[in-house]
Amino acid sequence: MMRSLRALERTASTSRVLNLLAVEAESAHRPEYAQAPLFRNRTLNTAIVLKHRLRNDDIYLFDEARPTATKIIIPFDRKDLGLGGQSVFVGQRGWADLVIEACNASGDMSRDLATLRMIDVLPSLDPFLLREHLRRHGVLVANCYFALSTADYENMQGFVTLEISRLIELAYRGAGGVGRAHAARLVEALLSTDVDERLEPLRDTLVMEGESFKEGVFSWKGFLYYKWMLTKLWPQLTTVGQEIGRLIVTGNKDAETAKFVDDSRRRLQGGVLVERSAILRTLKVYDDAFEDLIENGRPTAFRDFLLRAPEMFLSLGERVGVISHISSYWRYRFPHDEPLTVDVEEAIDILMDFEAGLSVPLGV
Repeated sequence: MMRSLRALERTASTSRVLNLLAVEAESAHRPEYAQAPLFRNRTLNTAIVLKHRLRNDDIYLFDEARPTATKIIIPFDRKDLGLGGQSVFVGQRGWADLVIEACNASGDMSRDLATLRMIDVLPSLDPFLLREHLRRHGVLVANCYFALSTADYENMQGFVTLEISRLIELAYRGAGGVGRAHAARLVEALLSTDVDERLEPLRDTLVMEGESFKEGVFSWKGFLYYKWMLTKLWPQLTTVGQEIGRLIVTGNKDAETAKFVDDSRRRLQGGVLVERSAILRTLKVYDDAFEDLIENGRPTAFRDFLLRAPEMFLSLGERVGVISHISSYWRYRFPHDEPLTVDVEEAIDILMDFEAGLSVPLGV
């Protein structure tokens, strides 16, 4: 726990970990941090929330089998994560009472517990999916709670610089161009929590003002985040799809079970392709709007697209979260250079878990 909590501060991905302690350190001075918190209980609002792959010694805590769960970690000492923390899984037996006790709560926790339930149904903690999901359920939370993790922020910068280089040139066209260092600062500003004067050239280019510009930047960051994630995910999924076909299933199995396993493999491989096509169709809407801005100088169309974009985050974020889970869990269970062999019962569990994610739409 000590080493892992410290590591979360620096290396965790945005889609897996929501470090509310880091959010407090970064944004507590902002009025909106206290005005529209994720959780009303201060202890819970400085916890670490993560999507956790359940291990064998975790499963007994639940009445129903599930591959992953939302884990709440409340540090013993907020200034020293090395001391560890108290953890509770959302959905484990008696979890609500455990959260209330861990938070030393004396007031009404119903809103916070309801928010945790909403978070638990999501396949990931992707901030763009999370924000829209909560908003659809009437929970309005300040944007500072939906920042990118440090690791993702750093890894995305090169990708985003390349992705929007033509827009940066357009924004500075009247100023004799822009140097590499200036472009890097602009990208840094775009990916950060604050929307400030560093983005003024882009605001002028997009002809946006005030809150609409803030919303537009958040949406834009969301699409760039998904595109960046998918550059890593597509090659992984291709490999996983091939390995699913080569998986050797051992143990006693009758003809009906063998047929189920083979059919499930084919459905899963086909289902991943369907999800991929749906994701690419959504991203093409963004690409077309962006291309229209660059090639035809139509800021209004791109601006309108950005303001409508959050509606797409629910389906896009769900799909990306599901296929990311398939890729990451498969590699966790079957590391590179290890035999692709599994007992029939575990094979059925894995395939059914993957299929359920692909076939069950997120309720709104």
